[in-house]
Amino acid sequence: MFVDVVPNGRSAPAVLLRESYREGGRVRKRTLANLGQLPPALLDGLRALLAGGAVVGRPGEALEIQRALPHGHVAAVLAMMRRLELPRLLGRTATRERELALALIANRVITPASKLATLRALAPETASSSLGQVLGLGAIEEREIYAALDWLGARQARLERQLARRHLRDGTLVLYDVSSSYLEGRCCVLAQHGHSRDHRPDRPQIVYGLLCDRDGRPTAVEVFAGNTADPGTLGTQIDKLKRRFGLRHVVLVGDRGLITSARIRAELQPAGLDWISCLRASQIAALAEDGGPPQPTLFDERDLAEITTPAYPGERLVVCRNPDLARERARKREDLLAATERDLGSRHRTDPDSR
Repeated sequence: MFVDVVPNGRSAPAVLLRESYREGGRVRKRTLANLGQLPPALLDGLRALLAGGAVVGRPGEALEIQRALPHGHVAAVLAMMRRLELPRLLGRTATRERELALALIANRVITPASKLATLRALAPETASSSLGQVLGLGAIEEREIYAALDWLGARQARLERQLARRHLRDGTLVLYDVSSSYLEGRCCVLAQHGHSRDHRPDRPQIVYGLLCDRDGRPTAVEVFAGNTADPGTLGTQIDKLKRRFGLRHVVLVGDRGLITSARIRAELQPAGLDWISCLRASQIAALAEDGGPPQPTLFDERDLAEITTPAYPGERLVVCRNPDLARERARKREDLLAATERDLGSRHRTDPDSR
């Protein structure tokens, strides 16, 4: 038997329950019932039954959702990791350690958390996304998370060399900056009290420096003791660029607290590296004394001007004007003046001696 839909001119088609049979060697059809009055959902169920299937109740009654794991952001992050060839960069073979390292990196992008919280987010019983399931991790023990970090740390030098070959060339710009993070534990040998960028001077911290290519893609990272001054990290980075990455000539870009005059003389110039940095406010003020080189007329047409001065022989000084910053400072000045006028006006009205 089968459900047959027969066109009926301009009227609605006829929906018939039919069966096929043979008569004299020919296949014929006979109509068993007219199903035109049945609702479409019921007709679909009848078709399923006639095809050998089973009909369930309404979706809300037939299916019970036991658990639903978010997946879209996991698929997006893993797709980008594959596009960047990150799995191959970590290891050519899909080992347990590599998949756990990929999971740690992906979860850091999706929902940054501690290692123990990440373990709970990946474990099948407490998973917060489909990440562990997609990577086929199964049950995870706490020691495996830390073993994956040790596995990743042992490969850091090789990974950095591969990234340097991919992103760094002789003559290119290399961006370098330093930051810090405070710690709650007591077992880190590098944890020391120092200048806290987290505004937590009551906690020990670590300092880390990040090398990037000219487009800001991370290439190498190094951790220092928490009391290391920013310029004190520069020597190891120069050695890394010259010896480990085999670069003979690069331009190192850093802020004025990092690339100081002392570091330029003691480390950058002997290594044959060029640099781009900023002058300190006191140095800029010295240049501007007595009608010095930075004149406002330099910015009549452009926001950049190159100047020379005997105070910096052999160096290019580029004076920059930031119109956005100028507008913001002008707004702040106007707000301060308006607030001062309001304050003076209110005092004048309430002070009896002012009458």
